[in-house]
Amino acid sequence: MRLLSKHRWDGAFALKLALTALLVLLGNYVFWELEQVTGVQGLFMLGLCAALAAARPAVRKDKRALAALAFAALYGFAQLWDPSPLAFALFWVAIGLATLLPGTARFDDGWRWFQRLFVHGFKSLFGPLIDLGKLDRLRRRRPARPLGLRRSATVLVLPLLGSALFLWLFAAANPVIESWLESISPPDFDWTFLPRLILLSFLALLAWGVLRPRPPRRTFGTFDGSGDLNIPGFSLASVTLALVMFNALFALQNVMDLAYLSGLAELPKGIALSAYAHRGAYPLVATALLAALFVLVALRPGSSTAASPLARGLVTLWIAQNLVLVASAAWRTWDYVQAYDLTRLRIAALLWMALVALGLVLVLYRMLREKSASWLINANLVTSGALLTAICFVDLGAVAASWNVRHAREIDGTGAQMDLCYLSQLGDSALLPLLELDQRKLPGEFGQRVSRVRLTAQSRAAGMARNSMWSLRNTQRLAEYRRLSGVGTIGHYDGGESDCNGRPYSHHSYEPASTTEVEVPRNANRND
Repeated sequence: MRLLSKHRWDGAFALKLALTALLVLLGNYVFWELEQVTGVQGLFMLGLCAALAAARPAVRKDKRALAALAFAALYGFAQLWDPSPLAFALFWVAIGLATLLPGTARFDDGWRWFQRLFVHGFKSLFGPLIDLGKLDRLRRRRPARPLGLRRSATVLVLPLLGSALFLWLFAAANPVIESWLESISPPDFDWTFLPRLILLSFLALLAWGVLRPRPPRRTFGTFDGSGDLNIPGFSLASVTLALVMFNALFALQNVMDLAYLSGLAELPKGIALSAYAHRGAYPLVATALLAALFVLVALRPGSSTAASPLARGLVTLWIAQNLVLVASAAWRTWDYVQAYDLTRLRIAALLWMALVALGLVLVLYRMLREKSASWLINANLVTSGALLTAICFVDLGAVAASWNVRHAREIDGTGAQMDLCYLSQLGDSALLPLLELDQRKLPGEFGQRVSRVRLTAQSRAAGMARNSMWSLRNTQRLAEYRRLSGVGTIGHYDGGESDCNGRPYSHHSYEPASTTEVEVPRNANRND
């Protein structure tokens, strides 16, 4: 690789060194001095975005890179708002795109960019060593200076070592000198020095890797995904016959779902509706994914099967039936939610089903419009990225808690029995819904249990705001809680010797919420 010019090394290189040092100081303050590992890490991320914009003029001039940098800043703010592994991962993807995009002519596809980001991240681990080698080669090309750092060190070796040797001999011969040396006590070793050095070195690697990108020279191309595949058994006749049979099977499944889930027909004796709903949700989504894979392989754009009007009509009908199948899976999941509770996992499952349905539509559109494999990859990445970005700012736990509180059997008389233990597990996400529930002044023992669980959640949320679990969302949530409850200072509450359901240990052991009104399948889990 061509050595960089003297101007570039002395100018831009020095600026990147200075910015890296500033980022390390910021990281030292955020992660070590404040002892914060969650919320305020977003400050370091935002600082990294600002440093990249300042150190790389190419990023500022490239609209694609600026867009990626804006998303990186958005995910950095998401870490300030509510830290999550999702926002953390999306930040590094976005800032990796921002630093690498100026070196590419166009955005090709997600597969190639996965390779670029992976290689860039791996090579960044050795970036400082690579740059030190370049600096050494550049120094060798310049005229020797009268007294460089290396030459100064060489000059000092003999005087220092010689003096140390003679001082040791004099100490052995002269008790006075020996007592002087013994009176010099070395400083106490700070055992926090090593982990702090590791942290700061890691932060320096992260910052330097972003400011000094190292893209791969070559990437593996995306598969073409068009034309005929010479696979035995995938002829036009066999694919057409398979589509006819698949449509018939899917029609049978969809009719059964419509009849049983809508109540038009009764389930066979011994099969509860909850069992029917729970067992079918995830296998049906897997079935839809297999159908999409079949279309990608057997009806590639430009192939003889995709060119057949009959095959195209059958696959369009089949994709439509798959969409009905995914809707049925969502229907099953929602029936299960109404029988039990809404959980974060069930919300994620419903969102995943929506993505699968959209993916099926994109697969069909690609076949009908003869789009490339790169187009399909990028379209799916855009839709997935949009959904994941939205999730960074939505507390699924709070959504689940609010729904459960407003639709509990104890409130409207029709929903699932309130699972206070699950609300307790949600932590500060359930704080405001628990306050709403407690302010209803529920009578009897259940109202007392709600108060205990609410006070425990209140104490935990206040503790999180004071320690390393701080976040903007938690601060805003506590402020709203104080306003609605009229509480000023939130003190510590130890739970009053009660379990997660608010029952005192001396009276009851923990029991799951009752399921007497719904037959529970043997393998079902309330929180699935």
